[in-house]
Amino acid sequence: MQGGAVHCNNTCGATFSYRRNNDIRIFITGATGFIGSAIVQEFITDGHQVFGLARSDDAARALAAAGAEVHRGDVEDIESLRTGAEASDGVIHTGFIHDFSRFVEVCEIDRRAIEALGLALVGSSRPLVVTSGTAVSIIPGRPATEDDAPNSPMPRVQSELATDSLVDKGVNATVVRLPQVHDPYKQGLITYLIAAAREKGVSAYVGDGLNRWPAVHRLDAAHLYKLTFEKGTAGLRYNAVAEEGVPLRQIADVIGKVLKIPVVSQTPEEAAEHFGWLAAFVSHDLPASSKLTRDRLDWHPTNVGLIADLEEGKF
Repeated sequence: MQGGAVHCNNTCGATFSYRRNNDIRIFITGATGFIGSAIVQEFITDGHQVFGLARSDDAARALAAAGAEVHRGDVEDIESLRTGAEASDGVIHTGFIHDFSRFVEVCEIDRRAIEALGLALVGSSRPLVVTSGTAVSIIPGRPATEDDAPNSPMPRVQSELATDSLVDKGVNATVVRLPQVHDPYKQGLITYLIAAAREKGVSAYVGDGLNRWPAVHRLDAAHLYKLTFEKGTAGLRYNAVAEEGVPLRQIADVIGKVLKIPVVSQTPEEAAEHFGWLAAFVSHDLPASSKLTRDRLDWHPTNVGLIADLEEGKF
């Protein structure tokens, strides 16, 4: 890697130095997505070279318009992932197939993609930043932290386990755990809450609605990816959390206000009908902390919170 030097080898928690310079080429999967497109701009604005994975002509045009190079392929094309990683000075992996009707399958696709990217970086100090979610670690009675191991039955834990395996092979790999990522137009899983509210004519929550979801603005999340790429420690996880937990009742209230529809409490049985596949998530209390991330990377979210974005009513 240009400007990188490994200090420890084959050790979880190894420290790598990373000298920023404008000759660095970053390979980004999911580069035209909601979060990936913001990460592309973070690096380009900072003077770095970016090339992004593009599975379609529209994606290729969007990347070119953003000032990035185009690398054709997709997250199921192992060869395109391998050659992209090999041609890079480091990789940020945000590409993911958001098809929750086959969630187990797409999580397995993600695991294979992570393995392919990482194996192309073995023997170097080039960073690999992998995406996961804060919900993979659920700690009853307190917010989950970066040091909490994945313990959820969700298949997405395989992404983190694959990353751990790469670290054991000496890869400079880290994980960014995302909560609900928002701007005025999209809000992670809350986008699906909004769709259900529009379809059913009511904005719903379960029980007392005091269960919480953490959140972060997409621009703050993008900045954390850059800090993690530049300064992250191999084997560590970083929580992109600006708000530890926003109550679902508060989220439902704002959705109801904007859509001018009633806000109702539902039983778990009613929620299964109202939310469909999303019912598995809506009653969980999932607070998460980012104190360690802020301390370790000097990350300080500055953008507006989730409720402020929802209140703009642009969804």
